[in-house]
Amino acid sequence: MIWEGGRNPEFRWMLSRGVKLGINGDGPTERTSMSKKNRVTDEEALSYHLEPTPGKLEIIASTPMATQRDLSLAYSPGVAVPVEAIAANPETAYDYTTKGNMVAVISNGTAILGLGNLGALASKPVMEGKSVLFKRFADVNSIDLELDTEDPDEFINAVRLMGPSFGGINLEDIKAPECFIIEQRLREIMDIPVFHDDQHGTAVICAAGLLNALHLTGKKIEECKIVLNGAGAAGIACIELIKAMGAKHDNCIACDTKGVIYQGRTEGMNQWKSAHAAKTTDRTLEEAMTGADVFLGVSAKGAVTQGMVKSMADNPVIFAMANPDPEITPEDAHEVRPDAIVATGRSDYPNQVNNVLCFPYLFRGALDIRARTINDAMKIACAEALAKLAREDVPDEVAVAYGQKLTFGRDYIIPTPFDPRLIYTIPPAVAQAGIDTAVARKPIVDFDAYTVSLRSRMDPTASMLEGLHNRAKTKNARMIFAEGDDIRVLRAAVAYQRSGLGQALVVGREDDVKAKLTAAGMEDSYRELSIVNARNTEHLDTYRSFLYSRLQRKGYDAQDVHRLASRDRHVFSALMLAHGHGDGLITGATRKSAHVLELLNHVLDVSPEDGAVGVTALLRNGRIVLIADTLVHEWPDEHTLADIAERGAATARSLGLEPRVAFVSFSTFGYPVSERAEKMHIAPKVLDQRGVDFEYDGEMTVDVAMNPDVLANYSFCRLSGPANVLVVPARHSSSISVKLMQEMGGATVIGPILSGVDHPVQICSTTSTSNDILNMAVMAACNVG
Repeated sequence: MIWEGGRNPEFRWMLSRGVKLGINGDGPTERTSMSKKNRVTDEEALSYHLEPTPGKLEIIASTPMATQRDLSLAYSPGVAVPVEAIAANPETAYDYTTKGNMVAVISNGTAILGLGNLGALASKPVMEGKSVLFKRFADVNSIDLELDTEDPDEFINAVRLMGPSFGGINLEDIKAPECFIIEQRLREIMDIPVFHDDQHGTAVICAAGLLNALHLTGKKIEECKIVLNGAGAAGIACIELIKAMGAKHDNCIACDTKGVIYQGRTEGMNQWKSAHAAKTTDRTLEEAMTGADVFLGVSAKGAVTQGMVKSMADNPVIFAMANPDPEITPEDAHEVRPDAIVATGRSDYPNQVNNVLCFPYLFRGALDIRARTINDAMKIACAEALAKLAREDVPDEVAVAYGQKLTFGRDYIIPTPFDPRLIYTIPPAVAQAGIDTAVARKPIVDFDAYTVSLRSRMDPTASMLEGLHNRAKTKNARMIFAEGDDIRVLRAAVAYQRSGLGQALVVGREDDVKAKLTAAGMEDSYRELSIVNARNTEHLDTYRSFLYSRLQRKGYDAQDVHRLASRDRHVFSALMLAHGHGDGLITGATRKSAHVLELLNHVLDVSPEDGAVGVTALLRNGRIVLIADTLVHEWPDEHTLADIAERGAATARSLGLEPRVAFVSFSTFGYPVSERAEKMHIAPKVLDQRGVDFEYDGEMTVDVAMNPDVLANYSFCRLSGPANVLVVPARHSSSISVKLMQEMGGATVIGPILSGVDHPVQICSTTSTSNDILNMAVMAACNVG
């Protein structure tokens, strides 16, 4: 069996649609305290978890299950063979079952995010979320388990008894001090990694950032005065790991709600706090902060004042990680100490301490060596690898994704969560540490091959979509949504604006838009949108004059033009775009694309003669393939096919892909000979004459174009790898291919993307969901194509 992130093919957009990961990496830090440009409402959150099916994950079979023979191998009698093998040698369970790539995310719901003890059942959405993050970032299969008990002994016994099922245990959202007891005991009695992410995940990322902050300030960890505020699970883990990395015991001053934890204190103490009682005369946080080099906060909003920051040593390092709001904001800290390096748990500030940088990759490395435990050496290796990665040159794709050039320095001491290098950088370091400390059952022999295998686990579609989303935020485009009478369009417009992508301009009647949003439970969003129509615009005369100048010699009189400009939303929207009253246009959700193109052509040049091409992106199983032309040209000749190839290559590059174009047909390199395949055979020669700067070849069948084993039979082929742009013979063949992949293959379909036009216009299909429409708005904002 393998894991998938729910039936929703747009799952990969989860992290790029305004969801902020807090220091626990579990999901939204808090819906009400997010940036005003990036809000998630209660209705949207509930809808996300409800549709298309309840929850966020499912289990599917990874082996054939079609025939009676398949079933006989999967179950009786074939299953008896691996059963006997495992009984004879338990280690073979890693070979014949999912154990080696399966982690259980387990909680009793006693400390859910910042919400407190709401019980096991209420924690299930969070645990499902943690499971999908394991899959999304490190291709680790995961299942959530919620245990309805607050008794540590019952919890420990339940997890112990389930141990044979999993390669690792991730404990989550368990209150202190029970979390210490549970983790410590399970680590003692189980022979698989047990990791409480609330403690150690935060500690690892904190340690990575601290290493780089000290590197920048020229300070040594063993000489620093370090103040911790918040002696709960995460705080204790942070201070323990930092001491393991060289910090001196009495240089580390831990504080809780009663003040400094000092030697001799009796009030509010327990064995975990006592272990970190320092020999000091400081009694309050304010006193402890005087002369401190480092502040680590996992406590509460506002716990640190500007006066405290002002009293710190030169070049202070401040990790204000309270969730959702930091102990002190970076703005307030820098106001009194411009020399401070500040990190928080929030994604809207630089240097986010985000657990998703740790737990997926830590478990990936541990699982791949079949580790018995995750020890301090592996956690330190993870922290050091993260710190080193942040000091390296940042790839252009990451800079594009975040809309800025990231360079190691005071505002970039921790890698970003969507850095594609994480998957093949962190696990090898963790695995090597596990091997060196003798906790590996299966040491890795060839680390070069291991790194290559990790690269193949990276899902390029997620990075591509995240990159587009962040590029769109940078553009901050005014997006015209032409069909404001459709609730799908209205939902997309609301999401566009609330995700911080830009301003949504909805073409429709005010009363109709308000009624539809109210019926959908989104009444509050009406006031956020800009509703535009012919009645409330001051530009109608300008629009009519412009349109008349274009259509007066095409059989349209002044009255026809007036009706088009004032009554047809597609034409009105195109006129807005043509006059710069919006930066992009989304339409087509309610009318057939051919009809919409005809209407748009009254205003904009989007005809085949103008060079327009439709390119559809198919995303499936970590692969991205573009198909062209899927919108404009019905039966192109060889020269038009060459044009389409160039537009497809340009679209690929605007999506961050290096194009490899294949002209596909039912024949391969001239056989079988057919008049219908001839133009596909000639089209590459047209490109030869043009001297284009991308890979291309053809004609060839789809399996030759996309299957590297089949392609290897044609050593003369100019493609260096599987094609990612397919140029098809005609629009009907592209339509069949796309719809078949969508319905039978379960592919995510984005497009058709309108390429080769002067204005950023994208046309949705009539079957588009609100998320499909949002995707197309992002394409328009980024001017993809």
